[in-house]
Amino acid sequence: MAELHVELVAADRKVWSGAATIVVARTASGDTGIMPGHTPVLSVLETGPVTIRTTDGGTVVAAVHGGFISFADNKLSLLAEIAELADEIDIARAERALEVAKSELDVHAERRAEVRLFAAGRRKAA
Repeated sequence: MAELHVELVAADRKVWSGAATIVVARTASGDTGIMPGHTPVLSVLETGPVTIRTTDGGTVVAAVHGGFISFADNKLSLLAEIAELADEIDIARAERALEVAKSELDVHAERRAEVRLFAAGRRKAA
């Protein structure tokens, strides 16, 4: 089975590293799926979920807020300003942040909270 090596790194730590069959991330040009053999890519990461399908059939989901994505030679680097794996997300805190953002009409904060809740499996679409 063809695979690509993935590194998801936040400004403060390595979030996830391993082999994958496909990674889907939100970029400046829309949702982008990267599979082994994809043409080289360098793009801006937008606030959105990153979904990694691992070679063992598992799925890793992270909430990512800004950064860059780079792919060449079956090596994918996601360099994020902030990244949280689904199981690291404090759902109650994200729900509170969403309510505050809505009350303050802060669309950027609202988007960040919605992405965190989506990554944690608490929202339908992000």
